[in-house]
Amino acid sequence: MAAYQAFDITKKVLITGAAGFIGFHLAKRLLEMGAVVLGFDNMNDYYDVSLKENRLGVLRAFSNFSFIKGDLADEQAVTTAFKSFQPDIVVNLAAQAGVRYSLDNPRAYIDSNIVGFFNILEACRQYPVQHLLFASSSSVYGNQEKTPFSTTDNVDHPISLYAATKKSNELMAYTYSHLYGIPATGLRFFTVYGPYGRPDMAYFKFANMMYRNEPIKIYNHGDMYRDFTYVDDIVEGIEHMLCNPPKENKAGDKYKVYNIGNNKPERLMHFIEVLEQALGKTAEKEYLPMQPGDVYQTYADVSELEQDFDFKPNTSIEEGLGKFAAWYKDHYRM
Repeated sequence: MAAYQAFDITKKVLITGAAGFIGFHLAKRLLEMGAVVLGFDNMNDYYDVSLKENRLGVLRAFSNFSFIKGDLADEQAVTTAFKSFQPDIVVNLAAQAGVRYSLDNPRAYIDSNIVGFFNILEACRQYPVQHLLFASSSSVYGNQEKTPFSTTDNVDHPISLYAATKKSNELMAYTYSHLYGIPATGLRFFTVYGPYGRPDMAYFKFANMMYRNEPIKIYNHGDMYRDFTYVDDIVEGIEHMLCNPPKENKAGDKYKVYNIGNNKPERLMHFIEVLEQALGKTAEKEYLPMQPGDVYQTYADVSELEQDFDFKPNTSIEEGLGKFAAWYKDHYRM
């Protein structure tokens, strides 16, 4: 049994991207436990802002929640949040997401993922925190053929700017941890899905198109594999880590990276079949070649997560997509 400390609800937690998909679910979990949470989000229009407002509405019902609308790239806004709230723990989940969007809108990724994360690191230096956790991505592994993907693998060949910014975040966090003693944990998420999800994600777009009777676009003719990870598993993994910053290693660093994935790649076509069954709809399918920046497969080695926290994501896609479909039909009154 790994020895780790359960989350201490007296710790004040700052969550950036709190109106986003994972940020919302994490904030809700911690608020339900009784923790004091400050949410920070710029509420941009990368996807439907009303969905972000809906998430925020759920969080605002908690008296232990407060919110700042601000942009990570705004140094003053970030500094003010740290100075006023004095967080014990910071979870940086705010980012410009999406691989394909980065092909046409690269500057958004530099502003949010590079400049924004630099501002977070500087704030952690000026207002010391007990633990900084930050979102990385399985995209840092690129198109490597070795599976499963391990945190010890070489990740020097990102094939999208989005992936490059996430790899950059890991390097920046390591440097700040080394120079200033900031305990930092990087979280490589693997294809997260679930209720209140992101409409730009494939499963959500598929659902929308099925209900509009439009053909869904299936890239690489369906020959792709993804380690689909249900959002509650992601949140539980983070919750286990919050009060457990990395122990100092021989080099004097307090820095570590973990994969959080289901450790069970699913063929895209099977995933679509399960979604069709959950929604009670049959999709018209349009098969297309592989898109620039896409990877053939993702597959998480989560042995370190198991070793350090006795935790491993295990929600099946049948259960997870069933919960998504139930939420989707209720939310959109289908």
